[in-house]
Amino acid sequence: MEAWRNFNTGVWCDQIDVSNFIKMNYTPYDGDSSFLQGPTERTEKTMKRVNELLIEENKKGGVLDVDTERVLSILSHDAGYVVDKDTDIIVGLQTDAPLKRGVSPFAGLRNTVQACNAYGYELSEKIKDEFTYRTTHNTGVFRAYTDTMKAARHAGILTGLPDAYARGRIIGDYRRIALYGMDYLIEQKKLDKKKMGEKEVLDEDTIHNLEDLSKQLDFMNQLKGLALRYGYDISKPATTAKEAIQWLYFGYLGAIKEQNGAANSIGRIAEFIDIYIQRDIEEGVLDEVHAQELIDDLVVKLRLVRHLRTPEYNDLFAGDPVWVTMALAGVTGEGKHMVSKTSFRVLQTLYNLGSSAEPNITVLWSDRLPEGFKKFCAQVSIDTDSIQYENDDVMRRMYGDDYSIACCVSAMKTGKQMQFFGARCNLAKVLLMALNGGKDEIEGHQIAPVGEVFEEKELSYDEVYAAYKKYLSWMARLYVNTMNIIHYMHDKYAYERLMMSLHDTDVERLMAFGVSGFSVAIDSLSAIKYAKVTPVKDDRGIITDFKVEGKFPKYGNDDDRADLIGKDLIEYFYHELCKTPCYRGARHTLSILTITSNVMYGRKTGSTPDGRKAGEPFAPGANPMHGRDCEGALASLNSVAKLNYACCQDGISNTFSITPDALGTDEDDRIEHLTTMLDGYFEQDAHHLNVNVLNREKLIAAMEDPTLYPSLTIRVSGYAVNFNKLTRDKQEEVIARTFHQSM
Repeated sequence: MEAWRNFNTGVWCDQIDVSNFIKMNYTPYDGDSSFLQGPTERTEKTMKRVNELLIEENKKGGVLDVDTERVLSILSHDAGYVVDKDTDIIVGLQTDAPLKRGVSPFAGLRNTVQACNAYGYELSEKIKDEFTYRTTHNTGVFRAYTDTMKAARHAGILTGLPDAYARGRIIGDYRRIALYGMDYLIEQKKLDKKKMGEKEVLDEDTIHNLEDLSKQLDFMNQLKGLALRYGYDISKPATTAKEAIQWLYFGYLGAIKEQNGAANSIGRIAEFIDIYIQRDIEEGVLDEVHAQELIDDLVVKLRLVRHLRTPEYNDLFAGDPVWVTMALAGVTGEGKHMVSKTSFRVLQTLYNLGSSAEPNITVLWSDRLPEGFKKFCAQVSIDTDSIQYENDDVMRRMYGDDYSIACCVSAMKTGKQMQFFGARCNLAKVLLMALNGGKDEIEGHQIAPVGEVFEEKELSYDEVYAAYKKYLSWMARLYVNTMNIIHYMHDKYAYERLMMSLHDTDVERLMAFGVSGFSVAIDSLSAIKYAKVTPVKDDRGIITDFKVEGKFPKYGNDDDRADLIGKDLIEYFYHELCKTPCYRGARHTLSILTITSNVMYGRKTGSTPDGRKAGEPFAPGANPMHGRDCEGALASLNSVAKLNYACCQDGISNTFSITPDALGTDEDDRIEHLTTMLDGYFEQDAHHLNVNVLNREKLIAAMEDPTLYPSLTIRVSGYAVNFNKLTRDKQEEVIARTFHQSM
């Protein structure tokens, strides 16, 4: 085939196997960043237009425009361009104009109405009428919820569940479109459906799968129609680098037009794209300037992805994130690093286009990555605070060498695994519930089974931990059953047809659970064990405060007395989750990850035995509580590194801030020290690290005067955000975090 000219052949020629294609054809790059090129005049013109639009979006309260007359779908809108048809290189927008948001009521009509109203828009009566007589995902969920599930949700023990919005976290293998073309992919799905229908017994699972395949085939054909609106025929494989990027971007675009999921990542595409760029350069039809321009223009489109959200959603996930997560580098199963020149080119966009939260660039770190790439990553982190790192040496053992990162930090095999996710439960609040015999400490309602209420005398660690484990077991069962309802209904009423069509038909399912209040729970248990903690009850007989006497070890100081409490706690909860089967045979995974909802969770939680007062924010993710990790940067990292990734395969998020002076006195020193620190951290099998290199004073100045640093980007908890897009309470919480001033 002309499209496959000069490619090395392999298994990929006879079956869908993008991983084999990449390993047979990519070119490892061992050099430094000196080959990189700045923005072209065309790119600068495009970014001038983008920045003008972003200013207007901010002036209008964060939403530039909303199309309230049409339900967003693959073919709902005419072609749209950032500048115009002749200037855009990679084409395609969610609607017919940049930053115009569409409405997608399939997850829930009420949320769509509320989101429109929040920004001064009114959903059309036609759409309201249509969805009034249509069951949405949200309607189905609340029909099935038990009273206990509703009570736990209301109290904030379970929060952030995708029961009122699309679930997201599903990554289509968009590379397949470029490599094989849509006609071949459609034919393979038809064969799968035919084989499935020929079974002697069509049981419930098979019937479910047959219906799924019919839906997938419908939307695969619609995707071809979307491309034709822009003048492209994606029925056949891509023949050039520009086509390869355009083809896979059409797949991603179709997915985000169909689903406004919480996190629709684009996957691991850089090394795949590099194969096409390298061939074009060797054939003399592309040079380095225009290779960078292709990547720049793709990233421009990814920065413009928008979904319409309610204020309640934004309270959980602040800063208007969409998590277009793009993974770079890593190592093959044979031990060969996967850094290509396009790995560098993606990072270069943070200079050519300016720092940005999107796409959520994630470097898959390994000690086997070339030094030139490691040092460039460190330089970009120091300059932009825009990238995160995950341990490829740990994840590769479990997911092979062709996995992608969904949302913030969650790994899954590209095109072979999908994920059901469901935010998190509040470990600190469950501890308070255990102390109060199953009652909510805020409103006083009996939510969990009735148990012993602890008296106003010194707490016994063994007695408290025994009660805590009892309620954690109850919480785990409730959590799994709640998730089962959510994802049953989402499959029924808001199924991701296009995204799932770009997976293997026999897909493995993961169900991702999560926790918040982790460090609060650790320090609370440590205080009870090593200090003297006495409960204080109110006139309802409910424990609402604690008297803490004496010192106790705190998580985050490389002290096993505290750190191992956390390790035991998370392993216990994970094993309790695994006792309750998941919908569609999904495999249980768990994360310690809060996004920015650590502020909201703290608001919903009373005073805790560690000395934290009611309403105060939690630390994000697996971080130690603000200011308690006082033994230096390395001690803090060592504490988090003790957590067992095997029990937290959905991710262990660690957001780390260090001052420039703590890293070194000049740029070379800082790059060297950050590179060494990353190597040392990940050698301990630690999973994830967000890196911020900045001073607290800069954030304070930006909060008081947003015009000082309009594009200031920081990592917050598994993702990056424009600091000025955070609400005041979120900004204050970020400023209150530990900024390490010594190693």
